[in-house]
Amino acid sequence: MKFFKQLYLNNFFFYILIGIITSFCLSFIFPFLYNACWYLVLLLSGFTGLDILILFYHKKGIEAHRITPEKLSNGDENAIVITLKNYYPFQITTKIIDEIPFQFQIRNFEIIRKIKGNATDDFQYYLRPTERGEYFFGNVNVFTSSPLKLISKRYTFDKGVMTPTYPSYIQLRKYDLIAFSNNLFQYGLKKIRRIGHTMEFEQIKEYVSGDDIRTLNWKATAKKNSLMVNQFQDEKSQNIYMAIDKGRTMQMPFNGLSLLDYAINATLVLSNVILKKHDKAGMFSFSKKVENRVVAEKRNSQMQKILESLYNVTTDFFESDYSKLYADIKKNINQRSLILLYTNFETIDGLQRQLPYLKGIAKNHLLVVVFFQNTELNTITQKKSEIIQDIYDKVIAEKFIFEKKLIVNELKKHGIHSVLTQPENLTLDTINKYLEIKSRGIL
Repeated sequence: MKFFKQLYLNNFFFYILIGIITSFCLSFIFPFLYNACWYLVLLLSGFTGLDILILFYHKKGIEAHRITPEKLSNGDENAIVITLKNYYPFQITTKIIDEIPFQFQIRNFEIIRKIKGNATDDFQYYLRPTERGEYFFGNVNVFTSSPLKLISKRYTFDKGVMTPTYPSYIQLRKYDLIAFSNNLFQYGLKKIRRIGHTMEFEQIKEYVSGDDIRTLNWKATAKKNSLMVNQFQDEKSQNIYMAIDKGRTMQMPFNGLSLLDYAINATLVLSNVILKKHDKAGMFSFSKKVENRVVAEKRNSQMQKILESLYNVTTDFFESDYSKLYADIKKNINQRSLILLYTNFETIDGLQRQLPYLKGIAKNHLLVVVFFQNTELNTITQKKSEIIQDIYDKVIAEKFIFEKKLIVNELKKHGIHSVLTQPENLTLDTINKYLEIKSRGIL
């Protein structure tokens, strides 16, 4: 029974078989073909038997293993490697069919390769998950053919493995050194001129050429009878919280990912930058209630806490309750902090309903509202109008784009910072905003 489960007839076998059947049909018209057809049948049977003997003589003709990352990175291309060892002494042709998780909806996956005798080869392909969660890989099926290519022997390896998909740790590695780099332009980041003195006092020292004369300490100068200046160090350990709206407005898709997943990926990367800058990183999500809370701290285990919390952020598709957000921040965040709020407002009316709560948060904290441009609207406005309906669509699209600008101005009028960004630029733009705030010392 196992033999028949492993035995598969190749297309080449069927091509020859169809040729023989056709010849038998023609033998009724041309009788001399009859004997030739039986010779072909015997020949096909003999070579098929030989092919079976060649492939099934080795119980372990090949060996294959799938190498997957410990966890997949959401929204990124993840490399999957299949290593295959050929124990046959001759070159084989392999068709590899990997049972990919159903989330990818790939139904025609196969890799066809030739491998020399007693050789090893690696095959690599890429998967891009678009949602967090558990991904189950099935069997690695390898159909092996000899040089005769009449039949294939099926081998099955790696019978099932679960790989979790986490927020984009590939982006995290990409920007890992960003906090220390002096050449930030290659990442799309801006250098911000430092304004004023946003520093903590460290010590009083004697004036040397090049010191800022504005830091002269006149009392110490009078006592020492020589110029003395105050020395400062950069302020550290400020609380930075990222608040993620997981309501239905964040379920809008863009390039396969929802806005919620873009916000989650950006939060993970920004948390790493914050900790590298010696600030305290924390986060929470909200919709009908506030959940997935990680208190702002600067411990070694903080990134792992944030990663695990972000993995569990899921939407409930309700309209987010900003009154609960305001009450929770007022109750649980006592020290003045920077709060980056990832959300999405499509209209000025939608903002006006939540503005009292945003103003309440901004009284005690530095609030930055991060929301998204609708890139589909930009495509519509740039499209050439050919019919009247195109003109209507363009006018409506321009109206929604203008409303986004009104939202930025309305927030600015009430002293609330904002970041209006395209989803693919979210990570860079939020890092830029954080570095700008830290450099200007407006927290």
